[in-house]
Parts: sequence; structure tokens; C-alpha cells
Amino acid sequence: MTGMPTLIIRPLKAADEQQWRRLWHDYLAFYETSLPEDVYASSFARLLGDDPQDFNGLVAELDGKLVGLTHYLFHRHGWKIENTCYLQDLYADPDVRGKGIGRALIEGVYAAADAAGAPAVYWLTQDFNTQARKLYDRIAVQTPFIKYQRP
Repeated sequence: MTGMPTLIIRPLKAADEQQWRRLWHDYLAFYETSLPEDVYASSFARLLGDDPQDFNGLVAELDGKLVGLTHYLFHRHGWKIENTCYLQDLYADPDVRGKGIGRALIEGVYAAADAAGAPAVYWLTQDFNTQARKLYDRIAVQTPFIKYQRP
């Protein structure tokens, strides 16, 4: 009799690049986006870098396979003394959705933010991302802000 696979949430490492690329490609495809190779290379290098302005990456590992990722960064906020944490990317393979992967990744970011003294964590999502929004509604509070950006 075999036990249930163990979910591990851990920092991204250099050996993860191939699996990370697959996950990030699928994440971008969900949002109908594609990026050139130099952005993949730059993003992965920054995720592994030690510049405090760079993104950080966590991955979800199940039975030795990466099944999810999240990218986040810390930045200053004009209304706070401490930094705040922006969770930019969150993705779980479709075949593991509904199994706590997304929640575990978000909780990993919450823990990293707490450890860094940045208690505020925020993120954006598309209004059509209904499955993920069900999770977000359970572990976060939706704000009334509407995003604008330069055309």
C-alpha cells in the first residue's frame, strides 16, 4: 500500500528551469500571452538572483514533479513604513487543481512576507478566472480597486 504523495512548497532552484518553463508557459497561455526567449531567460535569472528588487519564486512539488509556481516581490509603499508584497504569478497544473496547490503556494507567499516583515500581500486576477477566484475569496479580501495602465 502506498501513501499519499507529499506536497512540498519550496523556493525555486536552478535545477528547476525546464519544469518551471513548462509551468510558466502554460500560465502565460492561460492569459493568452506569449513571451520571447530573452524574457524567459531574464525572468528565471532574476528569480534566482539576490537583488532585493527582484522577484522570488516558490514551486509546488508533488512526487518529484513541479505542479505549480508563484512569483512575488517586495516593494515600498507610500502609505506604509514596511514593504508590501505583490504576488504576480500563480499557477497550478490543471490536473492538480482543487487539491490545495494554489492555497499552499499563496500560504507560502504569506509566510515569506511575514518573515520579511511585509504583512500586506496583494495580487490581481482576470475577472474570468472564476475557479481561482473561488479560492481567493476564501483566503483573501477583494478590494474595490480597478486597474488602469498606460496604453
